[in-house]
Amino acid sequence: MKQESSHKFPAGSDYHQTLSRLKTEFEKRYNDQKQASIASLTEYEILRTLGSGAFGTVKLIKRKASGEYFAMKILSKERIVYQKQLQHTTNEKRILQSIRFPFVVNLEICYKDNSYLYLVMPFVNGGEMFTLLRHSRRFSEAQAAFYGAQVALALEYLHGCNLIYRDLKPENLLVDYRGYVKMTDFGFCKLIKDRTWTLCGTPEYLAPEIIQAKGYGKSVDWWSYGVLLYEMAAGYSPFYVNSSDQMVLFERICKGKYKFPKSFSTDLCSLVHHLLQTDLSRRYGNLRNGCDDIKQHAWFKTINWYGLLNRELPAPYVPKLQGPGDASLFDVYDEQKLKIASKCLYAKEFADF
Repeated sequence: MKQESSHKFPAGSDYHQTLSRLKTEFEKRYNDQKQASIASLTEYEILRTLGSGAFGTVKLIKRKASGEYFAMKILSKERIVYQKQLQHTTNEKRILQSIRFPFVVNLEICYKDNSYLYLVMPFVNGGEMFTLLRHSRRFSEAQAAFYGAQVALALEYLHGCNLIYRDLKPENLLVDYRGYVKMTDFGFCKLIKDRTWTLCGTPEYLAPEIIQAKGYGKSVDWWSYGVLLYEMAAGYSPFYVNSSDQMVLFERICKGKYKFPKSFSTDLCSLVHHLLQTDLSRRYGNLRNGCDDIKQHAWFKTINWYGLLNRELPAPYVPKLQGPGDASLFDVYDEQKLKIASKCLYAKEFADF
């Protein structure tokens, strides 16, 4: 195993060169895929459920031999096929196997059996940013900037690898034991050459060009990023509507109709304004200077970017945890026992998984 220090980001180095090297390493892993092992989960102890979604559950597990903790995403093959998510799931596994960056999760190993797919990832035990934000009601601008800066670096890395993320929201940001952020859930992430057309994401975070069914590119992530910054500092989304009618929400988004709370600083208003641009030729992140327009914005003037990349800065909030296996910051779920079929389901569809 390489020591952590070999991944340090030397201050003063050419960061664009670093991104270019990371892209080459990503492509090498992406083109050299490892197939899932046939499951032998006997080496793990399954402890409890951490989360539950449309396609399966996430469980906390412990490797018996080493005592290490992991989060294991368990996906039902039947549900994936039934909901036509085979391509998205294959993308997710392939991308998770290939990405390596301080502020994103990655795949340790994956398994499959007759009924399920198992994606094993590091256990990020500080809980979801969503939960933290609800408890705090809203973050101070200093705390929002600390998280926002890490998310900007993560998006810049993903975009540098030609990946579009498409599901940025507080539920998909985990807080680690030191108070730093890790982006998770790459179910909608996709390698793109130029443009894509799929309607996917979370309604309040969708960019206008997705709603209008236009071909779109990486710029949609910078729109969602603007929504995220606003929500972290306000405690609610800029396009929030007190109505179950999604068309009202979509109309607001497409018109770029929102108001700033009085508490927002001039610098934060300016940055959000530059991100929530319905005109792509004016949206920050999508212009000639790319992410540098965001990183060099006055709102981030106090951020030491290399200190952040090397996780050397003190975090504004550090979760109180009893140890690496403490899952107390995650919601409690009813435990469901896995029912594994006696014969292999969808063997053909998942042959290459």
